Amino acid sequence: MSQPTRTPVRVILASQSPRRRELLAQIGITHDVRPADIDETVWPGEEPVPHSERLAREKAHTLALLHPEAVVIGSDTIVVIEGAILGKPVSRDDAIAMLERLSGREHTVYTSVAVAHEGRTLSGVEAVQVYFRSLTRAQIEAYVDTGEPMDKAGAYGIQGFGATLVERICGDYFAVMGLPLGRLVALLRELGYAYEFGPVRAR
Repeated sequence: MSQPTRTPVRVILASQSPRRRELLAQIGITHDVRPADIDETVWPGEEPVPHSERLAREKAHTLALLHPEAVVIGSDTIVVIEGAILGKPVSRDDAIAMLERLSGREHTVYTSVAVAHEGRTLSGVEAVQVYFRSLTRAQIEAYVDTGEPMDKAGAYGIQGFGATLVERICGDYFAVMGLPLGRLVALLRELGYAYEFGPVRAR
């Protein structure tokens, strides 16, 4: 006897990041894009990891309230060195300063992911150690002039030209790109949805 066909559910990505859209498409999760408009200011005394997870949860929860029929995915990525959060650069000089700080050193990328539906929000955080090559000022300036760093936390993207800046990583490569796929699928299943190498479906 054949198994009944399970109905695909609507999935919304609460982010305008093209990398996250590409990663969801890569594993066959069809989705709509609805960026969440939230305040991403770090609260006084807030540590980096709780900050990142809070933002991922707020993004997912905010869109879930607007679209109660959908499963909403929120995510947030931060780059942390010596306890300081490096956000997206606000200028060319800011990007150069960030990359000079990262050059030849280790830092941590934290990517939080949250899924929300019907009043429940589940979340988790992936931590990845990233080791940068030693870079000259000329190399840094040439990289910044590609324009790639300007919309990325820490002023680099590992999936583009920035791959040449990285010596090695320890952890989930996709978390550095902005969406830890393994953890995402685990959260979807914990929330009660099936993922079998294609669209998310009701169990």
